[in-house]
Amino acid sequence: MFTVTRQAAIQIAKAAEESGAVGLALRIAAKRTPEGDIEFGLGFDEARVEDMEIVCPAGVNVVIGPKSWPLLKGATMDYAELAPGKFGFVFLPPQPEPTPPGGGCGSGNCGCG
Repeated sequence: MFTVTRQAAIQIAKAAEESGAVGLALRIAAKRTPEGDIEFGLGFDEARVEDMEIVCPAGVNVVIGPKSWPLLKGATMDYAELAPGKFGFVFLPPQPEPTPPGGGCGSGNCGCG
């Protein structure tokens, strides 16, 4: 699953309106750099058959292509203050599943089997 926060969805809707892209989905692309970081690209586009499509609050849709999906699966897209007075989209990595009290197999955090 990929999550878009309400604040990010509102900003996506504003950007679509300002750029004349109302009705198009926001395409999110991701690729790994040679240094191992993840680089993101955003742009309005039409959904394709092979895309993962996410319906978000504020009436916007996000599409992610099959090559980008492994890097974005479980992540969250938010809109936050990056520096005083400077706002932008941020991508938060997937959070590990919490270990139940006492740990144990089946929690997703151990290698039993």
